[in-house]
Amino acid sequence: DAPSATPVGEVLAAVKMRSRWISQHVNAAKARLVNVLPREYVSGESLHYLGRRYRLKVIVDPTSPSEARMRGAFIAVTVSAYQAAAIRSSLGIWYRHRAREVFVQRLSAIAEPLRWIDSLPPMRLQFMKRQWGSCSPSGRITLNPWLVSAPREAIDYVLLHEACHLKHHNHSRAFYSTLDRHMPNWRKVKEQLDERAEEY
Repeated sequence: DAPSATPVGEVLAAVKMRSRWISQHVNAAKARLVNVLPREYVSGESLHYLGRRYRLKVIVDPTSPSEARMRGAFIAVTVSAYQAAAIRSSLGIWYRHRAREVFVQRLSAIAEPLRWIDSLPPMRLQFMKRQWGSCSPSGRITLNPWLVSAPREAIDYVLLHEACHLKHHNHSRAFYSTLDRHMPNWRKVKEQLDERAEEY
């Protein structure tokens, strides 16, 4: 990011100066993707919920409606016919429902000690490829339902991050100071979440 009035030459110089750092992070991201296979939506695939690993179990039953539910160490998806799109859709509905429950509960707990929050901000869920959450200028928090795959501590970090934006609408020193005060170990939690983002 750079102010819109910044000359292109200055932006390029800044990028060039950080080229080694950028290269290291690009290579680390590629390395994390090496063992992440594209999902095929077949029985036995790994799924995550609240940081724990579950196995997908696909049940084909033409007489039953499509649905997903947790059964012990499995997340079972019932479909009328084997179709990856139907399995993906049922899982999406299940994750969205679970995410709403968990996020409302955790946001209530996180917001309680924060003096700048009088009432819970409006929240919406949206599947996103590159973000766990965001906070609009009007104070609405948008969260990625896939975040419910991560451990509670990671969920708490993302919720606190967005709650801090209700006080500081930027990533200023004051913003990070507030984050530090309410979750001193947030950098470690963020690093662990980033390392497993592709899995979740």
